[in-house]
Amino acid sequence: MSLQERAKAAAKNVEGKIEEAVGDLTGDSSKQAAGQAKQVEADVRNAAEDVNDKARDVADAVKDKAKHAADVVKDKARDVRNAID
Repeated sequence: MSLQERAKAAAKNVEGKIEEAVGDLTGDSSKQAAGQAKQVEADVRNAAEDVNDKARDVADAVKDKAKHAADVVKDKARDVRNAID
């Protein structure tokens, strides 16, 4: 995952917490809601990055398995060719 994206999400979360706290102190419900919305946005950004990380892990695992399978097939083909010669 991109460290930059995680940092953006953390900054958005802090921004939301501050805005919500200001809303709490001033009794401004729209600021409270805006702050909470920013915190939810941060959570969504983190979840999206988690999904990207998992997808990258799965893609790497599939690539490794495919390479291994190709190597096994090449070895078997070489064995068959040698047996025929």
